[in-house]
This record gives sequence, structure tokens and C-alpha cells, in this order.
Amino acid sequence: METNTPLPSDAHGVTTRSAGPGRPREFDEGEVLAAALDLFWENGFEATSVDALTAAMGLSRSSFYAAFGSKQGVLLAALRYYSDASYSGLADLVATQCAATGCGHRRGDAGGREGALALVNALSRPDRGPRGCLFVNVVTERGPHDREVAELGRRHFARIEALFARCLDADHPELVRDRARALMALAFGAIVLRKSGLPAADVERILDQANDLIGP
Repeated sequence: METNTPLPSDAHGVTTRSAGPGRPREFDEGEVLAAALDLFWENGFEATSVDALTAAMGLSRSSFYAAFGSKQGVLLAALRYYSDASYSGLADLVATQCAATGCGHRRGDAGGREGALALVNALSRPDRGPRGCLFVNVVTERGPHDREVAELGRRHFARIEALFARCLDADHPELVRDRARALMALAFGAIVLRKSGLPAADVERILDQANDLIGP
């Protein structure tokens, strides 16, 4: 998923890991996970080697394995980091929209509507080219045979769905769950179409359908 909010490089602060007997090593976990994310995002999981990861993350192999255990461990840690940071950015985006309109996330108010539209646009990012969404990429590649990745994907998408629902009806979000899910599907579907090469102008026309889903 892409948002207008950059991932914070210091989300987890400085973490001390063992790099061998008597040799503690300190590194910023947010920075090394952001570096790993870039590789997974660009190449996918299978095509990303441990050597490439350790080089990009600036870790020795001993520090890498001591901190994360395996390439799979890095992927899961990076996905959790990305999910939390990107969700925080999306929630801040909605709060900013509501603060600007004074909507309080109430159904039918302009702010709630604008918040939902802002979410669709932040998720789909038709201006960002073919890179696609990290979670869509990873879940598509790993989800069918990786229970942990699939579960992280479900958790990530459920939080975004709930955010859409609160924009549509803060008092009774459970009543608008299907519309919230449809908006999320529209945004992520647009990402896939963009990644397949559909021109940005065509993606934007598809996203215009969000207006009908959100309602007046």
C-alpha cells in the first residue's frame, strides 16, 4: 500500500542486538526494516537474497540472524512495521480531513465523505507508476502458502476497512461494512490495474466510481 505519508525511519528507535560474544551491536530497527521493505517491494520475496538484504540493511550475517532469525522473519517484521506506520498515516489523513470540516466522522457530513475520498486516493495513488502496493504484492506471492503472511494481510486490510466504515458512519460502522469493503476493493483493484499498465487517466476515471459508493 502506498500513502502520502512517508514511513518514519525511527518508528522503533534504537535496538541493541548481539553481534557475537562480547560484541553488542546497535542499529535503528525502523531504518533497517525500511531498507528491507524497499527490496521486497522492488523484487518480491523469493528474488530477494539474504546477501542483498544484509547489504541494504547494513547488517552482518550474524547480526541479521540474531535479530530476525531468517529471511522470513525479516519479511514478517517489515510487514508489521509497514502496516502500523501506513495505517497511522491513513488515520492521520482522515483526522485532518475531519478537523478541516468539523465533521466528527458523522454520516452525511462533508468531512466524512471527504475523508473517505482521501483514503481512496491515498491508497490508489494513480500517479506512482507500476510499483503497486506492498501488501497486495506480498500477499499475492506468499499468502496462498504462508499462513503468517496471509494473517498479516487480513489484519492490515481489516483495519483499513474499519477506517472507511467510520468515515461513512461513525455511529454505526457495522451497518456500512459492505460499502466500506467495496471502497477498499476499488482502491486496491485500481492499484493492480495501474501495475498492469493501465494509463493513469483511466485509473482516475475508475476511481471516480467511489463517489457513488460513498453517497451524498
